Amino acid sequence: MSSAPQSRPWDVHRLPPAEDRTVLITGGNAGIGYFAAEQLATTGALVVLGSRNRAKAEAAMTSIRSRVPGARVRHLELDLADLSSLKTSVDGLDLDRLDAVVYNAGVALDDPPRRETKDGHELMLGTNHLGHFALTQWLAPLLSAAPAARIVTVGSFAARSERLDLDDLQSTRDYRPKRTYGRSKLAQMSFGFALDRRLRAVNSTVLSVVAHPGGALDSLTPSRPPINVTTPGKRLRALPSALLVQGKDAGAWPVVRAVLDPEVRGGQLWGPRIFGLRGTPRREPVPAHMADQAVAARLWTASAELADTNPHLGLG
Repeated sequence: MSSAPQSRPWDVHRLPPAEDRTVLITGGNAGIGYFAAEQLATTGALVVLGSRNRAKAEAAMTSIRSRVPGARVRHLELDLADLSSLKTSVDGLDLDRLDAVVYNAGVALDDPPRRETKDGHELMLGTNHLGHFALTQWLAPLLSAAPAARIVTVGSFAARSERLDLDDLQSTRDYRPKRTYGRSKLAQMSFGFALDRRLRAVNSTVLSVVAHPGGALDSLTPSRPPINVTTPGKRLRALPSALLVQGKDAGAWPVVRAVLDPEVRGGQLWGPRIFGLRGTPRREPVPAHMADQAVAARLWTASAELADTNPHLGLG
């Protein structure tokens, strides 16, 4: 009996065909989300751009179609900062099943003021984590209807140096934008790993995977006007940093691999090969603080209360 053929090495420029798949990308109109959408469109998959801004989504779809002949792209109006709108948005998908969702949308605030969502949650935690947590409940039936669906959470290198303050998740006592952002991404990543443990416990066909883009700069990103415009001068000035970091097109590679690669398993972390900051995607060890089950359990309980969801999120 001959051994099974070895699958060819993963090639970020030669993605496997996926004409039979539908993928939703939150925040798919810009940044990492846009480039993940553009790359996934080359596989023949139907790519749905979740975005609260129709004009920006239309510009992104026009850009993708201009580069990918025959691209199948759609827009879904989606506002993660308004939890009460999420069920209506998912109903608007009008699909029988969903093969993958990429939890990419995120807010990062550089300016000091603390802001809140429509629901009264701190904006970065509310959008980046709670919005995706709540969205999972409404997507659960569509994901479970697919033969082997994936939930891919886009984390951040910034989460490595942060720790959650479970007594001040909303940063009401001590708000610092960069730290609050890092903690919101850590909450997302902790949720992504905890979600897979829960999915395995109920023998679900759905996998939860976490990916991160490493260091991804606009100045090293190819131009996609009007979405992203990188002037030659801007790119030239950024070249020295290319030794350590990369553009957002390359930052999307681990995300795309997490969606498509049949070798990917639930509970894994994928990121860039070189120092976790740049290069082709590879599997990384999960940092201990992201896999801490006691912290994840407390975060899950708090998230379900804050987002007012079924604690099981409808996933069994």
